[in-house]
Amino acid sequence: MSLFALASASGSPGVTTTALGVALVWHRPVVLVDADPVGGSSLLAGYFQGAVTDDDAMVTLVLAQRDGRLGEVLPRTLITVPGTHVSILPGPKSHAQAGSLTDLWGPLAYELIALEQTGQDVIVDAGRLGMVHSPDALLRAADLGLLVTRSHLPALAAVRQWASGWSAASENGTGPASVAALLVGAGRPYESSEVAKVLGIPVLESVAWEPRSATVLSEGQKPASGSWSRRDELVRSYRAVAAALHQQVAAKRLASSGGVR
Repeated sequence: MSLFALASASGSPGVTTTALGVALVWHRPVVLVDADPVGGSSLLAGYFQGAVTDDDAMVTLVLAQRDGRLGEVLPRTLITVPGTHVSILPGPKSHAQAGSLTDLWGPLAYELIALEQTGQDVIVDAGRLGMVHSPDALLRAADLGLLVTRSHLPALAAVRQWASGWSAASENGTGPASVAALLVGAGRPYESSEVAKVLGIPVLESVAWEPRSATVLSEGQKPASGSWSRRDELVRSYRAVAAALHQQVAAKRLASSGGVR
């Protein structure tokens, strides 16, 4: 199993939309964790348009953790997305509630990693970095931390400090095992190679700049005729991101086996 964490440094580069899009094209069962400390679950309000209710999953998990039943209860809090391999763990209902989850993230990370026994991967939407009540324990547990960013100068100026900090944390074992950037809208105005040079970390992949298609995920809009399919540029870019993440996993496993397949 692999745990990937997506986060942003500023603005709205599309962390939640990207995390959901990549999860929907994932090749096997995957759990999408909404850990954004802002709260309010934009996933349920956007993609599901409020039609799916959350019975306060976070409170349920906090109580289960206190009773030593977190691993048992976790699967029952997941919401299945019909017709997909995706299950969603709804996040805090408010920023205030996020403050009560600090002691949950560590044990939850352990249980998420244990989902390997059921053949599931995990994608975490960690929201904006630097906020009070951020899910730091989930970020530390990640096999790969992805800094989602646009390519214009204000976005790069904000994300640069986090790229440096994450790289240092990765090296000393206090952060994600590895770090990369995920570029939303390459060439608007800077290309991936230029962004990588500025940030000092590799750009894993880029997500197509397709705001209209993205509203299918962010707002639950019905796709236009012929869109949101294998031919859609946004979907193709999500598949490219998923493929790049799979390659990261394969490389890690090969390295851990001493290069023996």
